[in-house]
Amino acid sequence: MNPEETGIGQRIKTALQLWRALRLVWLTAPGWTVVNFSLLIFQSALPLAALYLIKRILDAVGAGLKTPQPIDAFQSVLFWVLLAAGVALLNVLLRSVSEYTSQAQSLQVTDSVADIMHAKSIAMDLEYYEDPAYYNTLHRAQREAPHRPTSIINHLIQAAQNGFSLLGILGLLITFNWLLVLILFAATIPGIFIRLINSRRLYGFEQVQTEKERRSWYYHDILTDKMNAKELRLFELGNLFKSRYNDLRQDIRSGRLKLARIRSGYDLLAQWLTIAALFGSLAWIVHQTLLGSVTLGDLMVYYLGFQSGLSFLQAAVRALSGLYEDNLFLTDLYRFLDLKPRIITPGDAKPIPKPVPCKIDFENVGFTYANHEDETLRGISLTVNPGQVVALVGENGSGKTTLVKLLCRLYDPTRGAIRVNGVDLRDLDLVEWRREIAVTFQDYVHYELTAWENIWLGDTKMAPDISEIMKTGQRSGADQVINRLPGTYDTVLGQWFENGQELSTGEWQKIALARSFWRKANIFILDEPTSSLDPLAEAGLFDRFRELLGGHSAILISHRFSTVQMADCIYVMDKGQIIEHGTHAELLRQNGHYARLYLTQARHYQDR
Repeated sequence: MNPEETGIGQRIKTALQLWRALRLVWLTAPGWTVVNFSLLIFQSALPLAALYLIKRILDAVGAGLKTPQPIDAFQSVLFWVLLAAGVALLNVLLRSVSEYTSQAQSLQVTDSVADIMHAKSIAMDLEYYEDPAYYNTLHRAQREAPHRPTSIINHLIQAAQNGFSLLGILGLLITFNWLLVLILFAATIPGIFIRLINSRRLYGFEQVQTEKERRSWYYHDILTDKMNAKELRLFELGNLFKSRYNDLRQDIRSGRLKLARIRSGYDLLAQWLTIAALFGSLAWIVHQTLLGSVTLGDLMVYYLGFQSGLSFLQAAVRALSGLYEDNLFLTDLYRFLDLKPRIITPGDAKPIPKPVPCKIDFENVGFTYANHEDETLRGISLTVNPGQVVALVGENGSGKTTLVKLLCRLYDPTRGAIRVNGVDLRDLDLVEWRREIAVTFQDYVHYELTAWENIWLGDTKMAPDISEIMKTGQRSGADQVINRLPGTYDTVLGQWFENGQELSTGEWQKIALARSFWRKANIFILDEPTSSLDPLAEAGLFDRFRELLGGHSAILISHRFSTVQMADCIYVMDKGQIIEHGTHAELLRQNGHYARLYLTQARHYQDR
């Protein structure tokens, strides 16, 4: 396919997507759309009515001046003046109502689009969040989605209103001479092409600049986010990132200003052509008036009509070119909304197999991340029996966290299978399966909410019973942290909001653990659950660990061998493979990789 065909095909595809934008507006705010459309029909007729009334006023004044007593014509003129005033008042009223309804429609559409984007973000696979191309798409969608649908509404209203008004004006001008209509369109056509070309240039520029935009946002976050504040000061990094931010913004700003200069130059040429057409038409109408072909009132009406027609046509063109630009930029939103998750519930999903707790089997599981050549997991086979505590140990990058991500079905294996009581995990209902799991990852979230909400978020399907939440806090050890806070369980955690209380890293981890134990799960996954806890807190947690599990299964990931010693079975991972397994005592007797890791860690304590 040659490039021209590709370009034409793409333009047709982009144009057709305008209907998708219109459908989006209609589905999100149908009531306000009907009201706005009705108002614009009434408003579009008023300019023609105003011109007609001006003609009647001028003709009445002209006729009165020819009588012996011109003042006698005042009552006749006053009648038309009052009608004109009524039309003006009606126009003001309709404009005021239209502004309110347009804003109401815009707010509803903007909020609805945000809701659609949030739902789509929730549905997307974790894999997308590890792809820079996805972030470029998401960035452009986030940038355009809040205001482009609103802009489409405004441009549609402007195009329709000016278009209806223009039709009336064209009918008026044709009664004088159809050549005025040709001149009107000839003066506007260059501006149409200029605006379309400029819109495509702007869109192309923004596509290329996305990576720079995102990087500048990243530097901005480094400079302003609390998480970076300590290192930024201690390592004296502020000026470095400030300089990098400024360099990127300067580059982006220069490109946009260059586009603006080109756009302004072409717009100036188009305006000169418009002015020439306007005053050339005025000269022609004056000439016809002096010849007696039309009256003085006709002179004023035709000139104002041509001037209004030119304004309406230019406004309609601006609105249509704005629609074209909006539609171009909304392709980024559509591209985001058209992404399809791959981790989904099959149409013939099977129920969670009984009995619960379940037996879990990893059968020769392999996994490769997207855009990676090497396998992260290779030939993983292990079993988690009902009620069993299994530990995964190994050096960083050995694949431990990836393994539990597969069990949570954040990813699917690229080969092999994970079975739950003999049923392939991919055949189960995705949401139902995840409800069977409680996870505390090492990068747990700090929710800037109350202490009780932070625990309750572990299972929002359960009623937020404060007494039960407090019991969970007591069992997990989080109550020792919460009871020291000014408002105990009603205290807002973090410092984003007023009266919030910041916690230490270890205290946040206790809250995250309580969140997991609040969930009525059958499998608990704890990734470095005590990495930020002091030795006494860690010992207290594992002294009552079996009680917290309540007979359910657990998978522990930890570099602390004091944590994993109590596991029923320990699997040692290295470079994506399981190289040893057994109890703590069995693995020490094997004197293999686990024993070396354990003795290396223990030696620091024994030497002392």
